[in-house]
This record gives sequence, C-alpha cells and structure tokens, in this order.
Amino acid sequence: MSPLHVVILAAGQGSRMKSALPKVLHAVAGQPMLHHVIDTAKQLGAQKIHTVIGHGADQVRAITSEASVNWVVQSEQLGTGHAVAQALPDLPDDARVLILYGDVPLTRPETLEAMVGELDDQTLGLLTVTLGNPNGYGRIIRDDAGQVISIVEQKDASDQQLAIREVNTGILAVSAKHLKSWLPALSNANAQGEYYLTDIIAMAVDNGLSISVSQPGDAFEVQGVNNRLQLSELERWYQRQQAERLMTEGATLADPARVDVRGELTIGNDILIDVNVVFEGKVEIGNQVSIGPGCVIKDTRIADGARIRAHSVIEGASVGANAEIGPFARLRPGTELAANTKVGNFVETKKAVVGEGSKINHLSYVGDASLGRNVNVGAGTITCNYDGVNKYRTVIGDGVFVGSNTSLVAPVTVATDATIGAGSTITRDVADTELAVARGRQRNISGWERPKKTD
Repeated sequence: MSPLHVVILAAGQGSRMKSALPKVLHAVAGQPMLHHVIDTAKQLGAQKIHTVIGHGADQVRAITSEASVNWVVQSEQLGTGHAVAQALPDLPDDARVLILYGDVPLTRPETLEAMVGELDDQTLGLLTVTLGNPNGYGRIIRDDAGQVISIVEQKDASDQQLAIREVNTGILAVSAKHLKSWLPALSNANAQGEYYLTDIIAMAVDNGLSISVSQPGDAFEVQGVNNRLQLSELERWYQRQQAERLMTEGATLADPARVDVRGELTIGNDILIDVNVVFEGKVEIGNQVSIGPGCVIKDTRIADGARIRAHSVIEGASVGANAEIGPFARLRPGTELAANTKVGNFVETKKAVVGEGSKINHLSYVGDASLGRNVNVGAGTITCNYDGVNKYRTVIGDGVFVGSNTSLVAPVTVATDATIGAGSTITRDVADTELAVARGRQRNISGWERPKKTD
C-alpha cells in the first residue's frame, strides 16, 4: 500500500479567539489542539506529517517539538486550497494524502482509518456530517442518484442549497498525484476571493473518481474551534467521554461532570473519585483506590487500596498499597511511598523514598531523603537539604522516632531505632538506638516582669 502523508492546516490567525496565542495552541484536555491532531496522525501510521503554519509560526514551532513534523509556511492566507498547495513539493506522487485541521482536535483515529484504509488512485475519501443547524458550513451537493458531485460554500450557496443539512467537515483523503494536478487549477472567483480546497470535489468527479463518503460517530468529532465558547463545548464533550469510559471500567464518579482527564488515565476496579479531581499526564490507579474532592494528580502511579484525601496535589510520585495521603498534602516529583505509609495534612515531600509503615503525619517538609520502615516523623519536622548552592540527602533508618519541630541538616544519617528529641536541630549523624537532643537549655526566671506600654 502506498505511504500515508498527513497535511495539517494550522496557519489561521483565529481572530475570534481574542488572543495573542495562535488558535491551534489553545488547549483541549490540557494540550494544544494541534498536538491532538498530530497524535491522531501518528496513530494512523503516517509516514510524514506536514503542518502548514502562518500566523504565529514561531510560537507554534517552539511549543510543538515533534521531530516527525515537516513545517510548511503559508506566508499569505489565501484559502484552504492555497494552504495545501504549499505542501505539494514535499508530497511523493505515490502518497495517499489525508488533510486535517489544527483547530479540529478530537476526530477519532477509527473515523479516519475508514477513509484512508481502502484509498486508491480512483477514489477520493470525504468526511461529511449531518447537522440540525448547518449554518456556516459548506453544503454537500449530490446528484439524483445520491452521488456527491460538489461542495458549495455557504456564501456561494443558493437558497435551495442552504436547506441541505449534510455539510463538509473539510477532512478528505486523495492521492498526491491528483492534488498536484488539481490545486494549481483552482480559481479564487468566489465570494471570499479564496482558493477553496472543496473545489477539488467537482474536479474529482470530472476526472471519473468515485467519492467515498463517511461520517463520524458524533458531530463533536469534527467540530472546529473559532472562539472560546466552542473551545469550552469541545472540552466538556471530551471530558464526558472520559467520564463515561471511567465508569464503564470500574470507577464510581461522585459527579461525572466534575472530573477532568488531561492525559492518559488507566484504572483498576472499585475506584471512587469525588468531585473536582484533575488528572494530568500519565496516571495509573490500582484497585479499590479512593480519591477525595479537589485533588490534582499528575504522572503518578497509585497502588491498590490507597486513599487520597481531599485537596492533595501529587506529581511524579509512586504511592504504595494502602497508603494514606492528605488531606492537603503535596507529593512532588521523585516521591516514592511504600505500602501502608501515611503522608498527612500540610506535608510536602520531594525526592523522598519512604519505607513501609512509615508516617509523616502533619506540618512537615521531607525532601531529598530516604526513610526506612516504621519511621515516625513528628509535626513541624523539616529536612534542611539546600545550602543555597547544593542539595544534600538525609537518611533515616528503620524504626526511627523523630520528635516534633526537628530540623535535620543534611547531609546527615539517623541510624536504626534512634530517637530525636522534640525541638532538636540535628547536624551530626546519630547511631543505632541513640537519643539525640540538640536544643538550648531551658531557664525559668522568677520575678520577671513583662514590658509595659509607655504613653
């Protein structure tokens, strides 16, 4: 089969977005719309992805660091036909070409596979959609036999044609050699003064090609974004699809409308997810996990039976089986919690490896540290891991008890079963079973009078 090349049109300014950011960089589900389209092209097995850029080209290139993308600049925006023509020199004659749009981010790969799978030199694949309100779209014109013969843009349509509800999505697939023949012949003699890609449908019919029409499973798959209202509509549709998937895979959602998935989320069975939870990046959740309201979880693995309590933020971490997090805990990248651990309210960890059964219950910072099994860290404890230039590690052995309000000045090691007295500042290593107390001696002064205000 001939190679598949994908051309993505992403040169428009998007003035109705009212933004300095190029339209295709506005996000749906946490990533730019253009990135969704590129990911779809990659899933289709495209040999090469050609992205036509214009407005904000430098921004688009800077944010889209995809080695597989061939950037094509359209210096003047003269219509969709003109945009595709800019990519012609990079398309091999034997290629199958699929044309997508950077502001139509949620077309399913399965929808497009049907268009390109059986494409040959005598077929043009066209994706259409039937809408209750077709206003703004080009209409699909069929002959008496029901065969597609052309597409007419709304501004050029007659009253009879405007009544047609089957419309053009702009997405089509055809061989490169036909594009190279048709695009130079396009005319801009129309109401917009532009070179319409849609005019190649009539050219294909005149050349004896059959028009193979398919439609998406849902109209939202082919909805483009011209303003922030449409952007929000796509976001809500996407999130509803994610919520429905999670519920069919074993999750109970307190409110399906108040969970956002902005990346890749895989789950086990019997998951409970409360309201206003956000998942970002790649998140893996085991069985029988509960997640409280207001949590943000990013690039994290959570094992069976873990309990994530309200308003906890977890990023780049590994949470062990039956661990308990929060409420109001923050696990930063590099945190690794073993089974049956606890990180309580207003605790922050970073690059901390915490052994099985260990507890950091509240009001503590543990960074660049290794904790053994069954360690108890008292309230107000911090690891002083940064001297202003370099960071150092704290090592705490099995069974250590760290009293409240302790400062552990790294690098320092507290060995097995040692005890740190409350309020200590530990600057030297502590051996097995030792008690370390490092604080000023208390003095009680009798007869002392408090200062009084003077007039």
